[in-house]
Amino acid sequence: MGNFGFTQMTYIERLAALRGELAHENLDGVLIPRGDDHLSEYVPACAERLAWISGFTGSAGMAVVLKDRALIWSDGRYVLQLAEQTDGALWQRLHLTDAPPAKYLAENAPAARIGYDPWLMAQDTVDRFTQDGVTMIAVGENLIDRIWHDRPAAPLDPAMPHGLDFSGETTESKRDRIAAILRADKLDTAIITDPASLAWLLNIRGTDVDCTPFALGFVVLHADGTTDLFMAPEKLPPNTRAWLGNHVAIHDRAALTRVLAQFGGKRVRVDTAGSAAWFSQTLRAAGATIVPGSDPCAEPRARKNTVEQNGARAAHAMDGVALCRFLHWFASNGIGQTEISVGEKLQEFRALNPLCRGDSFPAITGAGEHGAVIHYHATPDSNRDVRANEVFLIDSGGQYFAGTTDVTRTLWTGPNVAPAILQDRFTLVLKGHIAIATLVFPDNCAGVRIDAFARASLWQAGLDYDHGTGHGVGSYLSVHEGPVSISPHLRPAGIRAGMILSNEPGYYLPGAYGIRLENLLLTQPAGITSEKPFLGFEILTLAPFERSLIDVSLLTPAEQAWIDRYHARVLADIGPHLPADEQAWLTTACAPLHHSEQPA
Repeated sequence: MGNFGFTQMTYIERLAALRGELAHENLDGVLIPRGDDHLSEYVPACAERLAWISGFTGSAGMAVVLKDRALIWSDGRYVLQLAEQTDGALWQRLHLTDAPPAKYLAENAPAARIGYDPWLMAQDTVDRFTQDGVTMIAVGENLIDRIWHDRPAAPLDPAMPHGLDFSGETTESKRDRIAAILRADKLDTAIITDPASLAWLLNIRGTDVDCTPFALGFVVLHADGTTDLFMAPEKLPPNTRAWLGNHVAIHDRAALTRVLAQFGGKRVRVDTAGSAAWFSQTLRAAGATIVPGSDPCAEPRARKNTVEQNGARAAHAMDGVALCRFLHWFASNGIGQTEISVGEKLQEFRALNPLCRGDSFPAITGAGEHGAVIHYHATPDSNRDVRANEVFLIDSGGQYFAGTTDVTRTLWTGPNVAPAILQDRFTLVLKGHIAIATLVFPDNCAGVRIDAFARASLWQAGLDYDHGTGHGVGSYLSVHEGPVSISPHLRPAGIRAGMILSNEPGYYLPGAYGIRLENLLLTQPAGITSEKPFLGFEILTLAPFERSLIDVSLLTPAEQAWIDRYHARVLADIGPHLPADEQAWLTTACAPLHHSEQPA
């Protein structure tokens, strides 16, 4: 995560210093979202303001610091982590869904003047606070930045070309495609602030953010296909400038205000839900007509072309070798390791492949009760040994030029037979996983319509999980990619052919264990005769499920057959690439279920 200057000031001192800035600005409070100028989930160290002020390092959250109290929110993935990482004497912890910040402020601080940084909040978010009755005051300089004296510098690593062997389409073609969308909507230009869209549109990648190959900047795309790129010039070496071509004008970020000031009278598409409010406010002041709309690159980026689809298959085949080698190692060596050392061992197996560019996110390695913390990350303080006869959850991913992977397996350390209740819970999660993997659904179906299939078996037992079932995944980009998801929350974009989604139902018993089973899926035409297009999923991930946790008696014959087919494919695709001892282990791990002993 980087150095946030934790050793320089105590959290009490930080809050006191921030309240001093509130008094200086004549504010009653300040909002501190978790994010950067791009409103990204994954951010550089210099943007970890929420972590610096509170200690909470989760990827989703918001804080409000008032004169007399401080509050911090996150979602269901981070409830336990929030409690562990923040001081309850300093922070009141709340759930983003159960007690939204805007509603809380409207009810508990109705006359307060609340400051916010317009670079860190979307215009739609600002409007939501205002509509709830909160008085919102934009501040010119972030108040945290004024007191974070050892704040890391902004990254300046070079942006590099992402070749056609991996992207499958030239940047000129992509810009023409998006420009045609603008012309069809009678727009003059579009503001693109998502680093993933910038990377996809211009076929460049970088190292500005850990685990996610972003080169941070902003793009203004015009209806004629010409493009303005706002990025520190020193980040663009000669080969990258040549790669971008003559129709991409390069500006320093400081030129944004000057360029946007020239847009008076123009119709400009702005993602008011996903880009910084600063853009809407600056364009409005310039006299531009803001046309709210989603990022025009989001859906085309999510629909992988043939080269990207083949790249995803290749990346998962490479990753499958590392995963299976790791699982073999863990089966014999896991007990006595630590959570951190297990994660490092999986990194070692991935690093044996020279095409692996590192992790796609910091691995989640939760032993026993830590597995119940949905996005747990082991630290030197929390790190503990892996013990016999407990559940171990590992959620990890790799970055390859060809694609991005994300996989979760829940393991049993043994040597004793797993308790029947644990086998029951694991198998209910597995049944939900199979239900999504085998689903056939209409083209452009909203993810919210299929989420319940993953939960149905758990619901029948009075159980559930407090996170989405699936998220989009990029092509050598972000491991969490919009615009679609499989979750209880409605997203405006539907699932289309070529999109890659995760399938990761779970179950968590706080203080005891966590279960999550995740594969990545490539959306494809279903191949059935119907009156309208239907889609299904091709499974990309190649790694066996933990057999000792499966209660075969709970599976239907069709579910057993699915597992047997999947395991046969894992053995056929991965086995030939393993040494003899690992191949023998994989043969046993992938043997048909009806050949195994029934659970005790």
